[in-house]
Amino acid sequence: MTFLLLVEDDAVIRASVSLALERYGYRMATAADGLSGLEAAQAGGHDLLLLDVMLPGLDGISLCRRIRETSQVPILMMSARGDGLDIVAGLEGGADDYVVKPVDLPVLVARIRSLLRRATIAQPQPTTGQAAASAVLTFGELSIDTGSLEVRRAGQRIELSPTELRLLLEFAAHPGIVLERATLLRTVWDYGWDGDSRVVDLCVQRLRKKVGAERIETVRGFGYKLSVT
Repeated sequence: MTFLLLVEDDAVIRASVSLALERYGYRMATAADGLSGLEAAQAGGHDLLLLDVMLPGLDGISLCRRIRETSQVPILMMSARGDGLDIVAGLEGGADDYVVKPVDLPVLVARIRSLLRRATIAQPQPTTGQAAASAVLTFGELSIDTGSLEVRRAGQRIELSPTELRLLLEFAAHPGIVLERATLLRTVWDYGWDGDSRVVDLCVQRLRKKVGAERIETVRGFGYKLSVT
């Protein structure tokens, strides 16, 4: 059973969201503040984390950054504001996606399922008998093993979150081809509708820091492409 951790200081929201997600078949753990949330996250075992932005003790954005120091577990931020400030800060801090409160349950469940699918894609697939054939894609000093899903830059292994890895694999599948933000929202984030393009921009920004700023080019007015030179 998929195990989720919800960190939310509002007792009513914490109870109602937890109960609703349990009805969808998820096993839930909860925490009421940032420090206890950090302790629970560090204990491990969760498949996905739901973090509120406004938390006592340690705010959700700082909590996200602390978790990202040691873990690439999928993180979904919940922001009570739609003005973008919390959203941008959360995504910059390492979150994979966000929802705005009050939470629309079908949207929340859709985002959770999408994130979990990305995490599954980002896991090497077990094989039986002969090892499955895999290719090592090389772009300059960047290499991607499509079997083990191991990414290296100048020989050094790079740790990527499931969303960052899925994004890189999408670029690698279309080297030198410009991919529009709307296309990436559909293929990587699994949005069935036009979403917030800031999600794409900020994830690309994080990915560039890891694989090299020159490796993913911006094509103004269109989107991004993986440089093959």
